[in-house]
Amino acid sequence: MTSIVRRPLTPRQVELLGRLEALVLAEGFAHFTLDDLAARLHCSKSTLYALAASKEQLAVRVVGRYFKGAAERIEQRIADIDDVRARVGTYLAGAADELRRASAQFITDVSAFAPTRSTYERNARAAAERIRAFIQEGVRDGVFRDVHATLIAEMAGLLIEGIQTGVLPRRAGVSDAEAFTALGELLLDGLRRERSQS
Repeated sequence: MTSIVRRPLTPRQVELLGRLEALVLAEGFAHFTLDDLAARLHCSKSTLYALAASKEQLAVRVVGRYFKGAAERIEQRIADIDDVRARVGTYLAGAADELRRASAQFITDVSAFAPTRSTYERNARAAAERIRAFIQEGVRDGVFRDVHATLIAEMAGLLIEGIQTGVLPRRAGVSDAEAFTALGELLLDGLRRERSQS
């Protein structure tokens, strides 16, 4: 069995992937053909084939790039925050900011195509795992009350997925950013240790 070795991208390919990501985030990908994409990006189909062997594989690559970049930017935002409460709030605010870049059509297309949906689900699981780690740290340090961190994180993960798919914001009549703010408030208020009454 031979493994596929992916060559390093040229600067032009990096720039092209960035433009392709911006286009797909704004308009989705399901309705595009490779000819459409080549025309919109002012490049040849062979240039796109150098990035992926098919439109579907190109979509998987671009969606993966978006989620990887989003995760890295969110991690950069929380890197220097020591207070775990502030870290949870900043993490969720970062997720809201990243989602603002994605159109409803993009989210719909990602959810409807199994390979990109798998990438999306991995991203939601990773977010739940990060929140679980924050909760465990907060409980250990006495900042949060003692809770079942894995259960709370999985519940938060389901809410994140509901926000990312647009179901919760649509039902509640709010923006994704408002939904993430509310999730942050719900988590932080629910985890807060009760101050002893004097």
